[in-house]
Amino acid sequence: MISNQVLQNTLEGLKEISRTEFCVLDTEGKVLASTFADFSIATQDVQAFVESQADSQLVKGFQYFKVCDDYQLEYILVAHGDDEDTYMVGKLAAFQIQNLIVAYKERFDKDSFIKNLLLDNLLLVDIYNRAKKLHIEADVRRVVMILEMPQEKDHSSMESVKSLFGGKSKDFITAVDEKSIIVVKELEDGENYPEMDQLAHTILDTLGMGNDGKTHMAYGTIVNELKEVSRSYKEARMALDVGKIFFGDKEVIAYSSLGIGRLIYQLPIPLCKMFIKEIFGGKSPDDFDEETLVTIDKFFENSLNVSETSRQLYIHRNTLVYRLDKLQKSTGLDLRVFEDAITFKIALMVVRYMKYMETLEY
Repeated sequence: MISNQVLQNTLEGLKEISRTEFCVLDTEGKVLASTFADFSIATQDVQAFVESQADSQLVKGFQYFKVCDDYQLEYILVAHGDDEDTYMVGKLAAFQIQNLIVAYKERFDKDSFIKNLLLDNLLLVDIYNRAKKLHIEADVRRVVMILEMPQEKDHSSMESVKSLFGGKSKDFITAVDEKSIIVVKELEDGENYPEMDQLAHTILDTLGMGNDGKTHMAYGTIVNELKEVSRSYKEARMALDVGKIFFGDKEVIAYSSLGIGRLIYQLPIPLCKMFIKEIFGGKSPDDFDEETLVTIDKFFENSLNVSETSRQLYIHRNTLVYRLDKLQKSTGLDLRVFEDAITFKIALMVVRYMKYMETLEY
């Protein structure tokens, strides 16, 4: 419901306009917000008014008003002024607070709806019925973005992300866990993946979290219907995990750019172990010395070009050939042959995936 600070700010604004003192109490007589410098009220007076059938009442020189939400009593508003317009001003103030309740309730309901939509907790018919009631368009282009931080997010991080969107009601910023901020972005005409990539970098830069190697942002594919938002969310989640495994140096990763990493991520671990045993026997790429691993990485980086790899490693071409021959004897794979190189590259990625999954088990 409405925070006490919002109520206090509202009452102070109303007092400045009307020169009338206000106080908001709960149904038990506890003061939640007040502009009175010195104000005390008898609990029995509040209880008597709560239990009465009247919507407003003059009690000991103070004007009382009931503020309801769907016929459910939420607050008691007390107004006191020196002129005859106190009743009218009090009614306007009660109306203003009632509108705040509706606005905050709708905001809360929208956030709850979006969370359940992301987590796929809604039936198809419920999605469209509730979206209509909450005035959320169903057939527009959207994409889900996830910002994952190394530590638990704080309120300021969430507010900073919200400020980037200027309070636009068409975009939703929410969270379903302690370390992530989720953005459900509605796309304008002409906006596509390049714009989403730029927006992701802007968010990281605004939060001052770029280039720390620990903060990552991912986004799913662009969807055209509200019911598909949960799919974009799942894709963004997968992109975060796959990015950590295979693209650790990237701050922003798109689901559409995961390539073969997306396929490997969906392999069952027993199948991965069987594959690695077939390729390396009883060995593991972790058993290779640092020199061999650097040579392999640089060779792949240069598209299997022996001359360019030897140049960048500052070694003679024959030295590189010797290392590749040695690796062939050890694994049975000649990295100069494209098919063997592909097999070896996939094997390295599978091992990296297995190691990542092992860390999750602990």
